[in-house]
Amino acid sequence: MASSSSTPLPNGPLKIAIIGFGPFAQFLAQTFLKQGHILAATSRSDYSLLCSQLGITFYRDMDDLMEAGIQVILLCTSILSSGDVIRSIPIDRLRMPLLFVDVLSVKEYPRELLLRVLPEEADVLCTHPMFGPESGKEGWNGLPLVYEKVRIRDHALCDNYLGVFQAEGCRMVEMSCQEHDEMAAKSQFLAHTLGRILAEMGIESTPMDTKGFQTLLQLRDNTMKDSFDLYCGLFARNKFARQELEKLDLAFKSVREKLLERTKDLELD
Repeated sequence: MASSSSTPLPNGPLKIAIIGFGPFAQFLAQTFLKQGHILAATSRSDYSLLCSQLGITFYRDMDDLMEAGIQVILLCTSILSSGDVIRSIPIDRLRMPLLFVDVLSVKEYPRELLLRVLPEEADVLCTHPMFGPESGKEGWNGLPLVYEKVRIRDHALCDNYLGVFQAEGCRMVEMSCQEHDEMAAKSQFLAHTLGRILAEMGIESTPMDTKGFQTLLQLRDNTMKDSFDLYCGLFARNKFARQELEKLDLAFKSVREKLLERTKDLELD
């Protein structure tokens, strides 16, 4: 759990509705609650018991959630299911103004989807907390939150929400969704790809591991903690990922050809 040293925000508690209450949403909710914010949640699975234990109101029906007097709707769905979930929101039941926030690991896709589906009076903030339950278990201080204020009219509400992360000491990184996806394809997607390749190879620790090999084992282990659906989402919903996959394939072929060419005339003693 995050550090318990934070105090509630000075502007009063936010009323936040979380759509999709899986492990990452539960991780965020701990800090929201610690700061004194008021939470409601809905999800495909029944989290009513857990929410009751945490002091969160759980709604099985999204229509009822829309009537709960909320200020912020936090979308914590998977990448692949996000389209269906966003399109299923009962727009006619929304009480504006509202701030919609997503936390997906890709950014252009939810940005375009939210702008297309939501009414003009809905504010949109795209975010990507670059940490999770493992890396953020000792607190969020110094960990990056990437965000773009896509369409903001109620700046005070938006700033209050971002203040949740500022209060925890996050490093606030403002950039466009396109710039995020370009960087993520070259870093997050590439790391996931290499980790899954290593897992497919079946690499295992040996009595003579080097530090470099231990790093590869850690990459494999970290990658395999995430679902294959997440990996598919990082590829299918980021237009820059295919290019990086092709570059990786070409780079491997180039290294292999150079190695075979350089050693073709060598003989073992």
